[in-house]
Amino acid sequence: MGRVKPLGMLAVAALGYLAERPMHPYEMYQLALHRQEDRVVKVSPGSLYRAVYALEADGLVAASGIDREGARPERTTFEITERGRHLHGERLRELLSTPTNEYPEFGLALSEAHELGADEVRMLLETRILRQRAELADLERRMAWALEREVPRVYLMNVPYSAAMVRAEITHLESLLGEIADGTLAWHVSGTRAPHHEHEATSPASAQPTSSAPST
Repeated sequence: MGRVKPLGMLAVAALGYLAERPMHPYEMYQLALHRQEDRVVKVSPGSLYRAVYALEADGLVAASGIDREGARPERTTFEITERGRHLHGERLRELLSTPTNEYPEFGLALSEAHELGADEVRMLLETRILRQRAELADLERRMAWALEREVPRVYLMNVPYSAAMVRAEITHLESLLGEIADGTLAWHVSGTRAPHHEHEATSPASAQPTSSAPST
């Protein structure tokens, strides 16, 4: 029953909910929405059910009872196992301490933006900034909504983090727009060859430090 692949984000979330108390997957879904965690992990009732059953097959959670509430269908309640608690803790420590390259789509788009005209890129980035400002306002509303309902802040740390990332992106893009507008950022024209030196350049990651031999 050895698990080779690291826990995915939905599995981490599911194990975290069950580490608090036994519950059924739909209750876990409601908790995710209540804590605004649907912003940081793609979650739905169906995906949580599938994740929990996969965790059960790996021995990380176990069925602990049947929930019968009124006329609703029976729901199986799950609890975390000791193995699940151990692997969840290990994965959390790794995620919190070790930065990873998540290969964001926007980063790639920026690196290829030179294939479009400078004026068009300015317009597209201005549109993105407007959308990010709307996103920031939504994050602030979400935080206020959760605090009004007395959701403990310790469960909401992802929301101010997301807001900080959006603010940082807006600040960076506004600076980038200024560079495009005043010509500080020289624009590569689509269809022209890249400068010759780029083909010979060594990436920083692969560059080896040079050392000079002592003179004799």
